[in-house]
Amino acid sequence: MEKQIYNYLNSVVDNKGAGYLILIDPDTRRPSELKNFVNKINQYEVDGILIGGSLLMDSEFDQTVEIVKSESEIPVILFPGSAQQLSAKADAILYMSLLSGRNSRYLIEEQVTSAPFIKKNNIEAISTGYILFNCGKTTTVEFVSNTRPLPPHKPEIAVSHALAAQYMGMDLIYLEAGSGADRHIPQEVIQQVNKFIDIPIITGGGIRQPSQAQEIIQSGSDFIVTGNIFDDDSNSKLIDEFINSIHYKN
Repeated sequence: MEKQIYNYLNSVVDNKGAGYLILIDPDTRRPSELKNFVNKINQYEVDGILIGGSLLMDSEFDQTVEIVKSESEIPVILFPGSAQQLSAKADAILYMSLLSGRNSRYLIEEQVTSAPFIKKNNIEAISTGYILFNCGKTTTVEFVSNTRPLPPHKPEIAVSHALAAQYMGMDLIYLEAGSGADRHIPQEVIQQVNKFIDIPIITGGGIRQPSQAQEIIQSGSDFIVTGNIFDDDSNSKLIDEFINSIHYKN
């Protein structure tokens, strides 16, 4: 299967310098709010929408994806916390393995469970090495996955995990501080990972200001993800500022 969305993401980096993705967590945004939020996103040069989260309190995940996809003018990509968060209506899925943990459920079991659905529905799977860091407090993904995050002051450990992902043939590295983290992943970690690997880097968690996004991009990340900062609608004005900080070739 041709990796159309993966190729699109690479073209974003080539043409804009770096890309900006916004994460929608179905547990924090009601379906009645989705259309308005996606239409706000459409007003800016956001490069893609991720949908998913660590928990799934909402049983209408497929409906959420359908609403977002029907309104979105950019690719809609699943960011699943488990095999429960699947939908044939998305353009692609980040097919993630939680490499920083040693819980087999999130290393391989959820992936095995979801594989037949992905095949049956011809969803583009973008293999992603997901690496969680301890950035100030226990995050939902740490609690739910029952795994220890990597220490942020040991970049060599992060490099080893990222290299392992690349050598296993993965398409992307996702460096995650966790939703609502006190701080984002240190620049030194991103710099060292970027120095040693050849596949794109996505960085998310704890990024609240466009200036922080700019620093992370300058450190070597190819994509920035923000999410719960936009649970407060008054922050939507920051979208354009994030874009201007990330799309440095524009």
